[in-house]
Amino acid sequence: MKRLLVVVFLLLSVPAAARSYTVSFNQIVEHPALDALRQGIKDELKAEGFQVSYHDHIAQGSIATANLIARQMLGEQPDVVVGIATPTAQACAQVIRTIPIVFAAVTDPVGAGLVTSLEKPGGHITGTTDMSPVGRQIELIQSFLPGVKTLGVIYNSGEANSVTIVKALKEEAAERGLKVEEATVSNSAGVTQAAKSLVGRADAVYIPTDNTVVSAFEAIVKVGQQNRLPIFAADTDSVKRGAIAALAVDYYQMGRQTGEMVGRVLKGADPATMPVETLREFKIHLNPASAEKMGLKISDAQLKNADKIVE
Repeated sequence: MKRLLVVVFLLLSVPAAARSYTVSFNQIVEHPALDALRQGIKDELKAEGFQVSYHDHIAQGSIATANLIARQMLGEQPDVVVGIATPTAQACAQVIRTIPIVFAAVTDPVGAGLVTSLEKPGGHITGTTDMSPVGRQIELIQSFLPGVKTLGVIYNSGEANSVTIVKALKEEAAERGLKVEEATVSNSAGVTQAAKSLVGRADAVYIPTDNTVVSAFEAIVKVGQQNRLPIFAADTDSVKRGAIAALAVDYYQMGRQTGEMVGRVLKGADPATMPVETLREFKIHLNPASAEKMGLKISDAQLKNADKIVE
């Protein structure tokens, strides 16, 4: 009995970061923004000294696959489950009841049914939201195109986060006297045609943080460059891929912030009492070369105001 008590005492006395943990990821699709987010979580946990083994799962855009992955995770018995993007976070929440879940890149956690409120999640789930500053993003577009009257938007109407963003886009655009033209897709194969459908109907195109659409972003850029139709993004990684500009979430930094939350859960914090967090700051990224190909020239003042310029 004494030996058992000694073992328990020794285990309890080991610092949390010095123990070995398992974290399982359920990510809806591979694309640079979400991949950067996942890496940011890993980098943060490493920086904090945690010893972690990972199970990385990608649902390849399939809700059915996301549900299968969630059930597979139960067998992995991780210390924390991380759901990256709304559909995979929802899949995890529906299946996993006894393991803490930390979500990331979820636009509307309350609307998605993941938490009771942002301030008091109330269950075994918390995380970070990537709700875009849509009003400020429209103002950024107007700074490049003062005469813009119609904004195009491409999104998957089956993604709850995208529906939320487009609703906010319409409201913010209406306040500024702008019209919004929609092009919806159900999978990445339809993105090119959706982009082409906006040629002649929109003065510029805004791409929200829609996982289906962003996974095929190069196709949109090609249409934009061929038709001199300016393309703007709601995530910074898409600027590297050809968007003119973004005032947006830096998904790697969101990963680091989410990693901090995962670390607190590993140390014993209760997700029910951990408020959902938003990114602490947004960045302006510019791509002058792509702007020129789409018929725009970025001014010296705009270059000076940027946080990052893509060469």
